[in-house]
Amino acid sequence: MKTALTELVGCRYPIVQTGMGYVAGARLAAATSEAGGLGIIAAATMSVGEMTEAISGVRERTDAPFGVNIRSDADDAAERVEVMIREGVRVASFALAPRRELIDRLKGAGVVTIPSVGARRHAEKVAAWGVDAVIVQGGEGGGHTGPVATTLLLPQVVDAVDIPVIAAGGFFDGRGLVAALAYGACGIAMGTRFLLTSDSSVPDEVKKVYLAAADTLVTTRVDGVPHRVLRTPFVESLERSRLLRAVVNGARFKRLSGLTWAQMIREGRRMRHGRELTWAQVLQAANTPVLLRAAMVEGRADLGVMASGQVVGVLDDLPSCQELIDRVMSEAATVLDRLRAEE
Repeated sequence: MKTALTELVGCRYPIVQTGMGYVAGARLAAATSEAGGLGIIAAATMSVGEMTEAISGVRERTDAPFGVNIRSDADDAAERVEVMIREGVRVASFALAPRRELIDRLKGAGVVTIPSVGARRHAEKVAAWGVDAVIVQGGEGGGHTGPVATTLLLPQVVDAVDIPVIAAGGFFDGRGLVAALAYGACGIAMGTRFLLTSDSSVPDEVKKVYLAAADTLVTTRVDGVPHRVLRTPFVESLERSRLLRAVVNGARFKRLSGLTWAQMIREGRRMRHGRELTWAQVLQAANTPVLLRAAMVEGRADLGVMASGQVVGVLDDLPSCQELIDRVMSEAATVLDRLRAEE
């Protein structure tokens, strides 16, 4: 299936695996790209050295194009961009709008730049700055998310910008891919669906929690901004006891990272994205990696935060990335054949 996305990045199918922190490493990204989609390494939760190793890890597994996701507001963002350029990474992905100088540097080196946005005005801004495409995530998506549903946000953005638009938030099958194309998108991006594959490195006990889940909630108690996660007793405890939990987790992250309390507070303030936060929320923003790592790496579903899209309630299996992408494309072909027959 050829679309503006496949032509832009060189993948076979218009399917993107999103850059999920502590989930999307070399193994998952390579499996997605090898299966014909676009795999993305989640490097925002990696050191520069770990990011470089992950890039090499993908290269050892596949010759297909892939991307790397970083935080545009990180102190070492420019260094990470240089690593991507040096390593010949095809796509640079950003969870926040990248600075104009980063866009210019990447474009000058031939790297495709694709930030994620959650509002039409954000898409218009980065399009004016010269990005190559945008991933538009509606409120159904997991992790940091906005209030507008994909079915309303997607057509707004498609009509507002003249660059390729990739739809995210609520997608898991071929019907969704066809729907996104009908809205004017050039493909779909999926997070939770790729998290729940056999190629995902998330511990099996945590995957079981996801497969058994029927509900998510949007909370600001993780890092001060709306965050869609699985509804668990731990998350509900965050709602009730913010400051104490923030300090406890902050101490854990301090030991893990080697940061001082002053550095953690600066990090928390930077992560608040222009919103006024309480001191508890500032600490939570700084130690959010601990909450994610506890579940996604250590397997502690009882002590971690598990970002999740609303699609989790309809997922009940763990296919490989190859099986998943083949299934999505087969379903899309069936839907398109049926629509043509009804003309």
